[in-house]
Amino acid sequence: MNHQAPESEFEDEEPQIKPLTPQEAAAWRKRQPKMSMWRILVVQVLMGAVVALVAWWVAGRAAGWSAAYGALAIVVPAALFARGVARNSGRAANAPGAIARLFAWEFVKLVLCIAMLAAAHFLVPNLHWLALLAGMVVTMKTYWLVLITGRASVRKTD
Repeated sequence: MNHQAPESEFEDEEPQIKPLTPQEAAAWRKRQPKMSMWRILVVQVLMGAVVALVAWWVAGRAAGWSAAYGALAIVVPAALFARGVARNSGRAANAPGAIARLFAWEFVKLVLCIAMLAAAHFLVPNLHWLALLAGMVVTMKTYWLVLITGRASVRKTD
């Protein structure tokens, strides 16, 4: 028992997605906030420093260095990613090539982050893994903080 609707029923429907006109697209771009990836990196560095100072104050010097290294394990690969993407963004390239470069830089970012974490035991004396994890998590979640505050400061009422 195969119940299929005739194709003629679907031919009369309007497409669900309508392309924007050039004027609508320009108006949409004006309403969207311009978010700099470098601003996000600066805020990540600042939040990593705050976490490192708090860890130092709460648990001692080794915990502070561990938290700072955790923040660096996020910021350094993200800065490399941002640099790579920004360097390639000015080119008028085809979409598949741009997506491939984006994925390649994301892969480099992930590999560098994993390598830095693997080297943490050798590079940070008296490593505190919990402090390192705290530095990483707070630094990673800074993206959301910057996006929320950036949107709130630029949001306009229509």
